[in-house]
Amino acid sequence: MSKYVVSSSPHIGNDRTVATIMLDVLIALMPAVLGSVYFFGFYALFIEILAVGSAVGAEALFNVITKREQTIGDCSAAVTGLLLALNLPVSVPFYVPIIGSAFAIIFVKMLFGGIGKNFANPAIAGRIFLLLAWASAMTSFVKPITWINGDAFVYFRCILRGREGLLDVAALSTATPLASLRTDPAGLGVFDMFFGAIGGSLGETSALLLLIGGVYLIVRRVIDWRVPVTFIGTVALFALIYGAAKGHALDYILPSLFGGGLFLGAFFMATDYSTTPNTKLGLVVFALGCGIITSLIRFFGSYPEGVSFAILLMNIVTPYIDKAFIPRPFGYRPKKGAKA
Repeated sequence: MSKYVVSSSPHIGNDRTVATIMLDVLIALMPAVLGSVYFFGFYALFIEILAVGSAVGAEALFNVITKREQTIGDCSAAVTGLLLALNLPVSVPFYVPIIGSAFAIIFVKMLFGGIGKNFANPAIAGRIFLLLAWASAMTSFVKPITWINGDAFVYFRCILRGREGLLDVAALSTATPLASLRTDPAGLGVFDMFFGAIGGSLGETSALLLLIGGVYLIVRRVIDWRVPVTFIGTVALFALIYGAAKGHALDYILPSLFGGGLFLGAFFMATDYSTTPNTKLGLVVFALGCGIITSLIRFFGSYPEGVSFAILLMNIVTPYIDKAFIPRPFGYRPKKGAKA
């Protein structure tokens, strides 16, 4: 006789687990990972391996020290490490992804109880921590390498040579396209921004590769399409309004969409289950807030990019969004004189 398990509702029949969901996210990030190696060389892959290994190692070590059940098998730590790596410039020292991943896992995830209990996206919090700790390294972007000249190993050579090798990195330095968004949007190479032949963080340069991964997650129903569509749509609308006020209504839209970490944030970080609202309407409000804050920082703030800050701020107000848009129980009737 088969064994029956009696439990309270809801009764959900689904073969998906945390591990399978996280595996889908890792698969969706593979185009961006391959693109980072193509555009920035093998040091990009080295950074990604360091970040993922450090994230997994930090979680395993934390579980050992606190005598908790090991959770590294759910692949969530690997996703955090990879997302953090894709938010880093290729010119960062090797210890930056190690420290960033350890901070994200230990201080943002595990100390709050582990997956599902963290108040903020660990990868975003880790990136902002690194931005505050190593502002210069985190904002030093470089041009894509030239494979014909053997530049794929340029940053490994810089490490081996010590400080003198850093001169090679300085020679390749470039500004992020968003730095020119307010002053000369028409001069930005939208084609290069879409395909990734620009300076920037490892995983944010190619909007096309991120779009492929995002569509994969939507088709697999890993993420709710409302979040990226609302987030990206809000930024596009804000760019249109800002451009119209400047007399160039359409010049700001495509650079705003393809530049910076909008696609990376909208598809992979603003869709985190633990730190976003639980209702469909709440998700729309959350994504709308992300789009508005991102646009305000980009067009009026002193920092050219605002995706990470926007998502982190909206992570903080997620409990209030849930409280405001909590669904009414079926058949519920408010008492007379009470608020509905």
